[in-house]
Amino acid sequence: MEYEIKQSGKFTYIEEGTGEPLVLLHGLFGALSNFKDLVEHFRHTHKVIIPLLPLFDLNILETSVAGLAKFFTKFVEHRKLNNFHLLGNSLGGHVALVYTLKHLSKVRTLTLTGSSGLFENGMGETYPKRGDKEYIRKKTELTFFDPKVATDELVDEVYEIVNNRMKALKIITMARSAIKNNLGEELKDIKIPACLIWGKNDTITPPMVAEEFHKLLPNSELNWIDKCGHAPMMEVPVEFNKILSVFLDKHKS
Repeated sequence: MEYEIKQSGKFTYIEEGTGEPLVLLHGLFGALSNFKDLVEHFRHTHKVIIPLLPLFDLNILETSVAGLAKFFTKFVEHRKLNNFHLLGNSLGGHVALVYTLKHLSKVRTLTLTGSSGLFENGMGETYPKRGDKEYIRKKTELTFFDPKVATDELVDEVYEIVNNRMKALKIITMARSAIKNNLGEELKDIKIPACLIWGKNDTITPPMVAEEFHKLLPNSELNWIDKCGHAPMMEVPVEFNKILSVFLDKHKS
């Protein structure tokens, strides 16, 4: 199903359904389409909101996790969001953590899947081998347990990014910012309910990362999905949505 992409001020986003707000943040090579199965499921129970993060539109000095968190803060203010459920995948999880640490009273629950913020394997520093589509295909396939999830369309999107010199530079800058921005010392301050949904076969943020998040987030639960990589909501949407539904039901206002 195609959803209407809304424009308001400088913000581009999808907003579907009614109910408690559920805000989704995509990752470094992510897009609104990464969440299509999740939107389809939760729009019947929640107001699902996905802002398009300006990965390539910030100036180079603001191309960082902190820069994206600042942008997201302005989005939340613009949409007058309060007491909302927040979910982030990969870099989106990192942005969600940085935002939550500064705005604990705004976020009702936090869900992380394949999140950076503690440790990640090469979220970009080896990507820009420009012009070699097979190399890009192999790198994209590493995101998933089942390489078939890396469709031609997805590979084309990544290929287009790394063959644009400025976009490639911004990807590297953002990836380095994520590696430098380690939140290990601060996570104890996030006392709201947190749900970790992790692929057991994630090679980018491996299972030990999920275990560390679980240890450091005082009010967290850890859910594993077997035969699944770095983007569970894309690779095994039915199982992912089931876990998330149970968690959100437990923490309704």
